[in-house]
Amino acid sequence: MAATHIFDAPPEGAASDWTISQNWRGFTPAQHATWRTLLDQQSAALAGYACEDFLRGLDMLRSVGPGIPDFAGLNRHLKPATGWEIVAVPGWIPNEPFFDHLANRRFPAANFLRPPEQIGYSEEPDMFHDIFGHVPMLANPAFGEFLVAYGQAGLRAEKLGASDFLGRLWLYTTEFGLVVENGELRAFGGGILSSYAETIRSLTSHDPRRIWLDIDRVMRTRYHFDEFQRIYFVVEGFGELLRATEEADFSRIYKKIAGEATLDPEDDFPGDLAYEGPLQPVRPGPAFMQQEAPR
Repeated sequence: MAATHIFDAPPEGAASDWTISQNWRGFTPAQHATWRTLLDQQSAALAGYACEDFLRGLDMLRSVGPGIPDFAGLNRHLKPATGWEIVAVPGWIPNEPFFDHLANRRFPAANFLRPPEQIGYSEEPDMFHDIFGHVPMLANPAFGEFLVAYGQAGLRAEKLGASDFLGRLWLYTTEFGLVVENGELRAFGGGILSSYAETIRSLTSHDPRRIWLDIDRVMRTRYHFDEFQRIYFVVEGFGELLRATEEADFSRIYKKIAGEATLDPEDDFPGDLAYEGPLQPVRPGPAFMQQEAPR
């Protein structure tokens, strides 16, 4: 299916920063039912796999009602607790407004929901991916500060023509990051946690590589959009993730790696430090796992 929510310019009704009205009352009972099914199934599946901060944030998300969350109501809980608010956008938005929203503690969320026939896997990042996959992590202060720092770095990267390098940091942390928590490997990336099959693979399978986070390595590593990730980067905690971002001289890294070959996930790198801790045991999976798209 071709992407249907990518635009060259803000569509009709969108502001210059790409925000739109959520029009919460316009969602149908069937769409609210799809959201409830997704929320209930995915929440139940993640116990023991998602990090504790994600699960705590998920409780806040559940508190605003059983259907698609009204962003205005969600923000009344979210902003006092975290300093963040959710803004509705039409879909995939360009880098500059995306970075600007993050730098100002606004998390952009796509204002469309996957259809029922794609309930296990959506080909586009939809509202469920954005809200379920990312918003719970805002409950962790260090992770929230990391997103602010990332947005600020993104605005600088736009001027340097280095957004592709920085984009890999987003993909390998915010989307597909792993964290060690109380000696156990857990997931915190939204791309993992909104996909049951990728959650299981990332935490239990011996097939993918797991490497301790190194900013230079991440920015040089090619990302695959159309299959499960072959490499995951691990952090010791979200304070470490924030410190690594704050202490890294991104402009130096951009200049250094601009002339170097892009690495495939399978490639060896002299500084690689493999995660050698225990993996999670495989638990019986829910029936909806069978609906995950094959990759």
